[in-house]
This record gives sequence, structure tokens and C-alpha cells, in this order.
Amino acid sequence: MSELSDLTLPTFSEIWQSTLNWCPTEPQQVRFQDLLTQLCALNTHVNLTRITSQEAFWEKHLWDSLWGIQPWLQAEPTELRCIDIGTGGGFPGIPVAIALPRSHVTLLDSTRKKITCLESLCQTLPLPNAAPVCDRAEALARRKGDRAAYDLAFIRAVGSVFSCAEYTLPFLKVGGTAVIYRGQWSVEEEQILEQVLPQLGAKLSDLRSTTTPLTQAQRHCLYLQKVEVTTVNFPKKVGLPTQDSLGITSNK
Repeated sequence: MSELSDLTLPTFSEIWQSTLNWCPTEPQQVRFQDLLTQLCALNTHVNLTRITSQEAFWEKHLWDSLWGIQPWLQAEPTELRCIDIGTGGGFPGIPVAIALPRSHVTLLDSTRKKITCLESLCQTLPLPNAAPVCDRAEALARRKGDRAAYDLAFIRAVGSVFSCAEYTLPFLKVGGTAVIYRGQWSVEEEQILEQVLPQLGAKLSDLRSTTTPLTQAQRHCLYLQKVEVTTVNFPKKVGLPTQDSLGITSNK
């Protein structure tokens, strides 16, 4: 992706406004451009993204990250504490940190090379309200200061929706929200998820669907509200949440 370093990121102001009822400020647009440029440089050393054009970067990494937090873009609370689980190249966490500058975003990933790159990226942007952390979600969610400590938890394209719920909800305060980004979604998944959520102290508060503005790809976003304390049984030990999470099996 190094050839993208000389490309200018499109503003798409009208699309931002029409789809999210929000538009980045000029300083935020500069940050997005710097993010593209610096990510290109880092991508020559570590595979952080596979995008192939500046339009794809805008849609798949910026717009796709921020459409999931549209409710918070409208009226940002102060000192919102967020965690991006399995952040990879920093998405959706870094665009969220840029769009919500009064919030603090933990960028969690278990791959040391990726976290080292994100540490460099956050220093050079700079992005003082984002903190890369190298750890497993199952381990960090059991630590004082991180368990039941966050207002928002994001997870994108990681395993089944059931394991995503198990990874995110232990991090949340009661009243907090897990934002789960999905591509496809089915009625069967929703029915099984609603069986699972009471075990984790949560409920499905909203389910949104849309198509991406440039390529018309399907997207879904689930919002799980934490209504009770998650028991100490969750998350399971390292590696287990991805295996038939919570003992629920599908008939499909």
C-alpha cells in the first residue's frame, strides 16, 4: 500500500452529512489524511491494512468505523472511556478517537508488532487520547481498572457474534454499550443472541443495517446494553470464547 502515501484523501463532506448527519472539522480531516499517510509508511513493515485506494480507505476504515458510533457523534459526552477489542490496524478505534477527542480509547490487540506500530502512529499523529495495549481480551477483562470500567466497547469482524458479546461485555460498566460491527446478519443469529445475553447481563438495545455509500456493501451494527454485572465466569479462559460460546449451538 506504499503507493497510497502520495494520494489525497477525499473529503466527501456531503456523504458524511447525508449518511451520518455529521462531518469532520477541518482539523479532523487533516488528522484523517495524516492517518492515511502514516499508515501507508507503517504498512511497508507490518501488514496493518489491505486497502487498495484512498476511496477504499475512506469507506472501509473511516466511514465504516464511524457509522457505528453515530449516536455518540451527535452529542459527545465528556470523558467517555472506550475500548476497541482486536483493533488490528487501529480500526475502528483510531477514527473514533479522532472524531470524539474528549474520549479516551484503548486500542487492544494481542499482536505485539501491530501494537508497536500503533504506538508509533499515536505518537506521530499525535493522538494523546488513544492508548495501544498488547494483551488478550480474556486476560485484560479480568484485571482491576479494566473490568467493568468502560462506557463503550467496539469489536469488528472477529468470530461469531456470541464470542463478540462475551469479549466485550465484561469490559463495560452497567449502562455501557457494546458496539458489534457485522457484515451479514440473520434472524437465527438474533434469536440465539437474545438467549445468550441474559447470561452476560445484557440486552439487545438496537440493531441497525445500512449499505456503504460507495460500494453498496451490506453492514449491520448491534448495540448491546449492559444492564447487570457480568458474572466472574466470563470471559472464559484464553481461546475459549470462540468455541461454541456460552454453550449455545445453532440448528443451521
